[in-house]
Amino acid sequence: MRLRTRTSSAVAGASALLLLTGCGAADMTRQASPFANAQGARTVTLSVQSWVGAQSNVAVAQYLLGHEMGYRVDTVQVDEVPAWDALSQGRVDAILEDWGHPDQEKRYVEGKKTIAPGGNLGVTGHIGWYVPTYFAKQHPDVTDWRNLDEYADRLRTPESGGKGQLLDGSPSYVTNDKALVNNLHLNYQVVFAGSEAAQITQMKQFAKERKPFLTYWYSPQWLFEKVPMTEVKLPAYKEGCDADAAKVACAYPHTPLRKYLNADFAKTGGKAAAFLKNFKWTTEDQNEVSLMIANDKLTPQEAAKKWVEHHASTWRAWLPS
Repeated sequence: MRLRTRTSSAVAGASALLLLTGCGAADMTRQASPFANAQGARTVTLSVQSWVGAQSNVAVAQYLLGHEMGYRVDTVQVDEVPAWDALSQGRVDAILEDWGHPDQEKRYVEGKKTIAPGGNLGVTGHIGWYVPTYFAKQHPDVTDWRNLDEYADRLRTPESGGKGQLLDGSPSYVTNDKALVNNLHLNYQVVFAGSEAAQITQMKQFAKERKPFLTYWYSPQWLFEKVPMTEVKLPAYKEGCDADAAKVACAYPHTPLRKYLNADFAKTGGKAAAFLKNFKWTTEDQNEVSLMIANDKLTPQEAAKKWVEHHASTWRAWLPS
């Protein structure tokens, strides 16, 4: 189901700070940064997706590129699939968190060769269905998908049309949920909150009232620290079980999150490109920054600065010699 910070001399991409809200990512590929693919200029443009974890990646990368390496950094908010088009065309230089888009990878990395792999982020992502842990403790069998229909009435909402509600975030995120509900013959309706922020607001309200809910969710994600959730076991994932999007009837895989660079930038981006290839941290690192942004209400710049001040041994290894 990614942000910003600043440059050595001025705050860059200030408008992109609106992403802090997590509202549905606008397609801004037609409003690409004037600094993207700038020949000979010490500038970098990073693609920003709408979820806070991805914002954390960019915040720290942008902070270090600006403060330690003297680059001007701009950010552009782009949905997941259009981000690949923008990257291919040089409208942005890098995507720092991709959750797996094999069609785009085949087209641009293997075919056109306009995008180059940037290495693993160091974080493994996983999408799944979750219920609040307080509900799972009361009803342990709800964590098996085969028992979900027994709870459909309790999970019904005005938006779910008489069926149980499966709450999703943005329709632009990677999701097989409609196919899963249909192919597993479940009495549920997928309801999109519209964005990560809206989805979090609903889950926090349910939790405050101790109401049950079933939701599409993913890790790493800071909200687990505030609203403990337990995963519902779906039919086991096997290689290729999700090859046909219409016939998916298995769980989501565990996906090593990856970075991608514009192919020209990867070759000519010098130390900035080398730094982004070296950028690699843990789930705990990302969640630490995400929690500061989303829960503690620090700006991305403030959160990045705070993390950088306490983790020099991690980020110094990313700096090219």
